[in-house]
Amino acid sequence: MMKKILLKGGRVIDPASGIDAVCDVLISGDRIAAVGESLAQEQAEVIDCSGRLVLPGLIDTHAHVYQYVTGRFGMNADLCGVRSGVTTLVDQGGPSCMTLPGFREFVVAQSKSRICVFLSAYLVGGLEGHFYPELYRPECINVDATVKACKANPDLVKGIKAHAELGGFARWGVEAMRASARIGAEAGLPVYIHFGQLWPMPTQGGLPVDPDTILAQVVDMLKPGDVLAHPFSRHPGGFVDRNNRLHPLVREAVARGLKIDVGHGSHFSYKMARTVLDAGIMPDTLGADMHGYNTQVPAPAGTPAEHPDEEHMFTGQMRFSLVSAMTSMLALGLTLEQVVPMVTTNAARMAGLSDSAGSLQPGRLADVTVLADKRGKWVQTDNEGTQVVTDRMLEPLFCLLGGERFDADAPILPMLKTA
Repeated sequence: MMKKILLKGGRVIDPASGIDAVCDVLISGDRIAAVGESLAQEQAEVIDCSGRLVLPGLIDTHAHVYQYVTGRFGMNADLCGVRSGVTTLVDQGGPSCMTLPGFREFVVAQSKSRICVFLSAYLVGGLEGHFYPELYRPECINVDATVKACKANPDLVKGIKAHAELGGFARWGVEAMRASARIGAEAGLPVYIHFGQLWPMPTQGGLPVDPDTILAQVVDMLKPGDVLAHPFSRHPGGFVDRNNRLHPLVREAVARGLKIDVGHGSHFSYKMARTVLDAGIMPDTLGADMHGYNTQVPAPAGTPAEHPDEEHMFTGQMRFSLVSAMTSMLALGLTLEQVVPMVTTNAARMAGLSDSAGSLQPGRLADVTVLADKRGKWVQTDNEGTQVVTDRMLEPLFCLLGGERFDADAPILPMLKTA
């Protein structure tokens, strides 16, 4: 007899099915059996979800989980995933065409969380969080080999990771970005582009680059469905120009069908977010962008003790998760109804997983996240030191994937300070 679980009386929000109501979710074996009011409880384990949010399993569109291979940068997948209330992780650029088999064998196959990847456009992948910029020059990209890896692994590879930022453009111009866009076009996959400075400027030589021209140089290379990341970055070369106004090309990019992912991380700035949101630009998806440099985890011996972007490093104040990033969005004035699709239906669409994730439709895999929805006053701080006070905090309690329950017990989960 298949095990049954009844999630009773929670606020069920499933944008894909048009559901936002207090009702029940019945799980039979590894599948969603029914969603509705007063469902039968016979032989079911009943979990009282009164006052809680019951959502499709959360999808983190910006994870870094190639543990060990990417040095200090790569996190443990289940720590960021099911143990943080997140059922699906999209690794952004950890493996390359050369290291993808290892990622499949030692990360995907060994983890309880569902994992897919936006393959790095660079042969070295995300080694040490792109710590050494010279490994990411155009000569370190093999278009044909990367396209071949994408086409041979469609179950795992859902996109391409690339960078369009000041330090790289000052070294080799647009060539690396042009090659990345070509990979995406030939593989028929979306390209996820990092905006906002990542690498320091070269100490000698280099090309003169106006950060406000980067978006203009890149947008024409891209196709509908490609993703512009880090709209709320505190670094130059992103969505906010040097006059602290929304870059005039952002609206045109959205009109062309390009998508926007928050990519929270340590680049996130409340001030920049306010500028972008007040200009009427709404992100499509929300990724946490946690990694070993901005999260309190032990650093492997021999890895760099510092980062070119010092504020990138974990300071003891900057702790976050996908769910706390959702709280950040609420603190900025977005509604819950705007935020939930960013981590469910929209995220599933971006990752090419709409047929298997992002919905509580009966018959689907039992992929569910349950959150506490608390009221009070809490302080959130970004890496610029800007503080905001929120009266609503979301907190992961547990998730179900394939009917298996995982409590949100990850030690990296943040504890917000009471205002």
